[in-house]
Amino acid sequence: MKKLFLAAILVISGSSAMMAQSDLAFGIKGGVNFSNLTGDGFGEYDDDSARTSFNLGAVLEIPVSEKFAIQPEVFYSGQGFDLVQREDAEDTEFQLDYINVPVLAKIYLVQGLYLEAGPQVGFLVESKIDGPNATIGLNEDNFNDIDFAGAVGVGYKFNGGLYLNARYTQGFTDIYDGETGDDSTKNGVFAASLGFIFN
Repeated sequence: MKKLFLAAILVISGSSAMMAQSDLAFGIKGGVNFSNLTGDGFGEYDDDSARTSFNLGAVLEIPVSEKFAIQPEVFYSGQGFDLVQREDAEDTEFQLDYINVPVLAKIYLVQGLYLEAGPQVGFLVESKIDGPNATIGLNEDNFNDIDFAGAVGVGYKFNGGLYLNARYTQGFTDIYDGETGDDSTKNGVFAASLGFIFN
């Protein structure tokens, strides 16, 4: 898995080398995730039991024109859902955590305000059930190591580099490894992030 993470870093580095220009901008981001599972296989768990977690990583904005840019990213993303919700907030969580690498097209509508969309590949780094009394590691062989997804979002970039972002990512890959028939179960994540672009 470390090799996959290093490969993701190389993708970002390679993009900067190929697109080297004075307007190329590196940034950082972090925020909160509200994740759940979607699809026929989720069945009775398809309710409001979203897991609350975090995202944290790096971004690279590559301007193509005044209104259009390409933005590859690498970030850690806590995903999954709540198996059991409790009033004291000590939930039991089904946790699937990923290193995600999206490549997004950004269209600036007016100064600062932008829409974004693009593909994403995720690399599974941890799978477990975490409760108030115990943590149980899950066999990663039961899950797909790679998660392909699509992301759409909206954001606002302030003068100086600070930006706000809201994004929804829908998985296309069954989280479970092997034949599942109609019982497909996929990741769905809403993320709200705060970031800074170093211009």
